[in-house]
Amino acid sequence: MRFEDLEVWKRSARLSAELYKALRELKDFAFRDQITRSALSISSNIAEGWERNSKREFSQYLKYALGSCGELRTQLYIGIEAEYLNREQGQVWIRETRELSAMLRSLQTSTIAEEPGSTYEA
Repeated sequence: MRFEDLEVWKRSARLSAELYKALRELKDFAFRDQITRSALSISSNIAEGWERNSKREFSQYLKYALGSCGELRTQLYIGIEAEYLNREQGQVWIRETRELSAMLRSLQTSTIAEEPGSTYEA
């Protein structure tokens, strides 16, 4: 198994790409950079932790991904209030971050059958 096979990685990477597309015209560069960075950090931490080939380190990187997910959710709320984001679409993304958080917590507490990264494919 590879990190690319994890549903939580697929969904978080997709969410990140959606945000990059949706915000590409936003002129508030600081906000745009921060929200896209936190979104990108979720899937990136999942991948990095997996590739470290250690259950303990994978668990730690899942904690980082959880933190990024909470950070992203906060920024989505702010983006809606600042009218940078369409309220309806923002709520869809907020629900997605809640689901991602639940998936990350579940993955973190579950017993992983094989050591993360042990079947690394280039």
